[in-house]
Amino acid sequence: MILEERPDVPGGGEDSSRLQSCDPLAQSQHSRLQSRRARVHQLINKELRMRTGAENLYRATSNSQVRETVVLELSYVNASLQLLKEELEELNSSVDTPRHEGEGVSIPMIPLGLKETRELDWSTPLKELISRHFGEDSASYEVELKELEDLRQAMRMPSRDQAGLELLMVYYSQLCFLDARFSAPTRSLGLLFHWYDSLTGVPAQQQTLAFEKGSVLFNIGALYTQIGARQDRSCVEGSGRAIEAFQRAAGAFSLLRESFSHAPSPDMSPTALHVLEQLMTAQAQECVFEGLLLPAPTAPHDSPAQLRLAQEAAQVAAEYGLVHRALAQPPARDYMPRSWAALVQAKAEYFRALAHFHTAVALCDSPSPAEGELPMHEVFGPPWASEPLGPTLPLEPEERRKRGKAHLRRAILGQEEALRLHSLCRVPRKVDLLQAVVAQALRHSLAKYAELDREDDFFEAAEAPDIQPKTHQKPEVRTPSFSQMKRADIFHRLGPLSVFSAKNRWRLVGPVRVTRGEGGFGFTLRGDSPVLIAAVIPGGQAAAAGLKEGDYIVSVNGQPCKWWKHAEVVAQLRSAGDEGVDLGVVTLLSGAELPGTGDRWPALLGPGGLLRSQKECGCEMPAPAQASPRPLLGWSRKTKGSKAKGYPQPLAPAGTATPAPAPCGPPSPSECPGWL
Repeated sequence: MILEERPDVPGGGEDSSRLQSCDPLAQSQHSRLQSRRARVHQLINKELRMRTGAENLYRATSNSQVRETVVLELSYVNASLQLLKEELEELNSSVDTPRHEGEGVSIPMIPLGLKETRELDWSTPLKELISRHFGEDSASYEVELKELEDLRQAMRMPSRDQAGLELLMVYYSQLCFLDARFSAPTRSLGLLFHWYDSLTGVPAQQQTLAFEKGSVLFNIGALYTQIGARQDRSCVEGSGRAIEAFQRAAGAFSLLRESFSHAPSPDMSPTALHVLEQLMTAQAQECVFEGLLLPAPTAPHDSPAQLRLAQEAAQVAAEYGLVHRALAQPPARDYMPRSWAALVQAKAEYFRALAHFHTAVALCDSPSPAEGELPMHEVFGPPWASEPLGPTLPLEPEERRKRGKAHLRRAILGQEEALRLHSLCRVPRKVDLLQAVVAQALRHSLAKYAELDREDDFFEAAEAPDIQPKTHQKPEVRTPSFSQMKRADIFHRLGPLSVFSAKNRWRLVGPVRVTRGEGGFGFTLRGDSPVLIAAVIPGGQAAAAGLKEGDYIVSVNGQPCKWWKHAEVVAQLRSAGDEGVDLGVVTLLSGAELPGTGDRWPALLGPGGLLRSQKECGCEMPAPAQASPRPLLGWSRKTKGSKAKGYPQPLAPAGTATPAPAPCGPPSPSECPGWL
């Protein structure tokens, strides 16, 4: 009691720790947990060594038979690694969220393992590009390069929760910024991106940044599947989170499939992505069905509710049937885990049997429904839907019992088949949850059948018809919400992407001394970040200084102004005295021109140059406009016939004019706030 009343006294925490450490039960549990972690780590290291040896052999040999054997070995190693990492994640989370014996048992879902990658050195190629193309001191970007490398290192092992998702999305957004700024059609970054296939473990590598982006997007979808599979679906909130996670996973795989082709690894092929999208949709549909059972178990005497459950279960069975057919077709069957096909088929049989069970309950445990209350053509398939009994369920109790018994017979056969199919699955856990669920459902069906069976019942009922699938909530394929990840470009100091990217070439001009004449400086400005010279008066001060229409102002009196707003530049110019102002400008070059400074204009950048770092000038830059991370630049992007599906050109912030061809006449008054 004394220790509990003094929790804030210095040393109280130590006393409490000592008391806890003296608890033999807590100490033994902690030691067992540590031992299991150490064992899993040892097994992971062993599998990694085996993968390294197999990978070296795969690359060294040219014998096709040896390569096939190595690929098979890599698939086994990859599967073992995925299971071990899942087990390690469960051990790490068991301290915070222990599972109790009384928790409800849910049917296991199929999560997807994350693609693995090797370490990558961003520093060397980006430093060279910053110095050579952008003309800036690459040593001043050490902080940005370190931030990028730390972000990628953290992305390799994300946590299996929302924080891990946000980490992957932030890195994906930065890859979009990097693609828009540093990628050029004529050259690559010189980086080799190395990723392992999630399904087979076979390594793949490419030099294009699109491979890195596609692999990260794949991991976003895979992490959504793991989050959905880990949810506690015994409550409404957990079921809703699982539905959302599987829908987002399907959206990630759909986006990847629509944006890429000729993938270098099987897991990112259009066939595999289509199967994964179908699988996630089916699992979301299963969560929808489970959610209907959560608020309150449907009363057996509620025929409409029981028939709705039957149709929902039939819908789940139909979705899993589509997935199983897709898994059985080549080339998906060659690299998809065989246990998936068996598990999906077992689930299809189980939910088809469950549909017949709920139909039997609606027939046998419900009072006679009102005329026209339950339309048969919406629930049953032929032949019962076309019988001359009318559009409703039979009203006679004996007829309802016979038909309920027929549906129970199909339910029992289906559940037995589900158990047989599941026995063919490779069970990765000690507790076989699906077998326990199906076995319990089979016991209920047998007990119900025994209630309906009579000793003098020699009537052989007709074969029960199929249940027509129908759902009140069709899962949606929802793209991950990248727009919610508000993150500025790491290399925003290089300038706005509309101008300062590897896709553009420019000439750095200045400092240009422009004096004020009778009519002002003789040019007009437009746009923001950077401000564009929209028009130059022939014979004016600006024209005499060599300024041209379409130039961008990047410095005013030695102060970098790439990110300045229009009003800031105008105010700085108007405050200049009669001695004039020194302007640094950038002139975009066409493909025929060669970049250079020429003899008239000294270079703006470099040691002692005009465009110094904004930190050195004491000027804090605003955050740039966010680039949309959704579009992908694939290694062989599919053509959709619409520009909206492709990767757009980097856009300037709001109000910035692009370097379009010069107009024939002066800009309109709405474009020009006034001549300067």
